[in-house]
Amino acid sequence: MSFPSVRMRRLRQTQVLRDMLNPITLNPAHLIYPIFVEEDLKEPLPINSMPGYNRVPLNMVTKEARAAIDQGIKAVLLFGIPAKKDPEATNAYAKNGIVQQAICSLKKTYGNELVVIGDVCLCEYTTHGHCGIIKDNEVQNDPTIALLAKTAVSYAQAGIDIVAPSAMMDGQIAAIREALDQEGYSQISIIAYAAKYASGFYGPFRDAAESTPKFGNRQSYQMSPGSQQEALREIELDIAEGADMIMIKPALAYLDIIALAKANFNVPVVAYNVSGEYSMVKAAAQNGWIDEKILTREILTSIKRAGADLIITYHAKNAKTWMTLP
Repeated sequence: MSFPSVRMRRLRQTQVLRDMLNPITLNPAHLIYPIFVEEDLKEPLPINSMPGYNRVPLNMVTKEARAAIDQGIKAVLLFGIPAKKDPEATNAYAKNGIVQQAICSLKKTYGNELVVIGDVCLCEYTTHGHCGIIKDNEVQNDPTIALLAKTAVSYAQAGIDIVAPSAMMDGQIAAIREALDQEGYSQISIIAYAAKYASGFYGPFRDAAESTPKFGNRQSYQMSPGSQQEALREIELDIAEGADMIMIKPALAYLDIIALAKANFNVPVVAYNVSGEYSMVKAAAQNGWIDEKILTREILTSIKRAGADLIITYHAKNAKTWMTLP
């Protein structure tokens, strides 16, 4: 049968009918809200390249989380900016490091009402801005994963629910899983940044986290944008090493990778709607070129439609309000 017997517009006549038949529903509970917490900061500090976003001081991290919880968000992802940096990233795994203190504060305040996730990387804590230990201008894989494991254990001691290793070092998931289990934290889950691409979309984040490399780039450990097969192999290896969930980053330019991950692996898929994707929307909205709310819903819907179970997004704090708009 075809037109005129078949009329596809019949099922699009009203908003109620469209909602009934929409297979993709955005739920704030499926969004994760990133928080940048800075040591020695006295009041929120706007991030110029991320309009509407701030670094927050430790004493305001619970208030920042509350704003997300009130929007229906169930999880936050913590990034720390320490007062002092050094080549060995010692504040990443310090007992009283900024993220460790934020974890304690959030879990003391919200308990099981909020899932607290800690990004496990060294770039915010090193003077050189790379994600690992440097020798002869090269990132050293094995010494780095030992420090990543140490960082993950320090997060667990502070009360973290989930650790999320993002350094893209070979063997990092196995090292962290082994370290957590040996210290009695077998209940701590791991979200692996399994397919993390070397992307130009990270620029605003590097402003926010003060993590721009002082020399070179990250192409020797993050993935080339053109590769699908490499992503599948990275995901497979991380699952074999003990990852409970896997992540694709960035999201919007890599919807094909999200779809492949969902089709090929039986673990939850997380997608990171990254800072550059967020800031492009904000910049266009500020110039009056787009409807920010409509475009944000469309972007998040596309990521969900591709296969993401959870989405990390800087738009999360407006989730409940914007998702209920017609």
